[in-house]
Amino acid sequence: MRILAFICLLILSGLTGLYSQDTGDVQVKSGYMKVPEGSLYYEEAGTGEPLIFIHGHSLDRRMWNEQFFKFAKHYRAIRYDLRGYGISSKQTEDFQFTHAEDLVALMDALHIRKAHIVGLSLGGFVGADMLGCFPDRMLSAFLASGNIRKSKGPSEPMTKEEAAKRDEEIAALEKKGVDVMKKEWFEGLMQSGGTRKERMRVPLWEMIDDWDAWQPLHKEVRVIIGLDAYAKLKENHPQVPTLIVEGRSPGNRYSDHPEILDYLPNGKLKVLDDCGHMMNMEQPEAFNEALEEFLNDLE
Repeated sequence: MRILAFICLLILSGLTGLYSQDTGDVQVKSGYMKVPEGSLYYEEAGTGEPLIFIHGHSLDRRMWNEQFFKFAKHYRAIRYDLRGYGISSKQTEDFQFTHAEDLVALMDALHIRKAHIVGLSLGGFVGADMLGCFPDRMLSAFLASGNIRKSKGPSEPMTKEEAAKRDEEIAALEKKGVDVMKKEWFEGLMQSGGTRKERMRVPLWEMIDDWDAWQPLHKEVRVIIGLDAYAKLKENHPQVPTLIVEGRSPGNRYSDHPEILDYLPNGKLKVLDDCGHMMNMEQPEAFNEALEEFLNDLE
C-alpha cells in the first residue's frame, strides 16, 4: 500500500512518474504531468529540438505511431493525450480550460520554452490557438486537416439557449446510441480517404472504439480558443513559420486558400495527393516527407 501511495503521489505532484520502454532503437519515456485540475499522459523519445504531436478528436496519441518513432531519431519527440481523451484526466462541465493552455502547462512542466507543433484536425485547432495566443512558445506550426476553428472562445460562456440546444442534441444522441454514432463517425473518416485508406481501418477503429465519447454526451466548455485566438492572430500577424496541410481526394474537402494564411507572413499551403482527413495514417510516407522537408527548410 505504501508503494502504491508513493506512486500516486509522484503522478499527482507532476514529478513525471516515468517508466521506460524500448521500441527498436528508440527509448520511450512516459508518465503523467500535472496541469490545473488534472494531469496529462505523455510520451517522449529522442533528443534535440522539441517536436510535439497533437491528436484529433475521438482519437489519442497512438494515431502518431508512424511519426513519433521516426522523428524521435532527430528530435525530442513528444506525443500526449489531450484532456478528456486517452488516459489523461477526464473533462467536466464546470471547469473552464483550453487545450492550448494545457499544452503550455505541459511544456512548462517539461522545461520546454519553444517547440515545433504538429497537429491534425482537433490538433490543428489547438495549433492555431497557439499561433493566436502563444506564438512565443512556437518554433513552427505544421497544421493538417484543421487550423483556426471559427467557434466562440472562452470570452463567451455558453448561454442558456446554447445549453438548451445541447440538452436536445445529447438526448437525441442517447436515443440514437453511442455505438451507432461512433460507427458513423468512423465511416465518415474512412470515406474521406484515398486509395490507401484501408491500411488505417483497424488502428483507427481501435482508437474510436476505446474513446469514451464524453464530449458529444456533455455540455463541453470552450476548450478551443477559436475566435478569441483568431482576433489576436489578425492583430499580431505572428512570424511563426507555418505550413497548412490538406489532403486531396474525392471524399475530402478543403479550401484552396485557407483564410488563416492572410495573417501569417511565413505561412504556406501544401496539398498531399490521394489522401483525406487522416492523412498521417493513410499516407504516412507522404506526410512524413512533407514534415521532414518543412523542418529541414527551417534550418
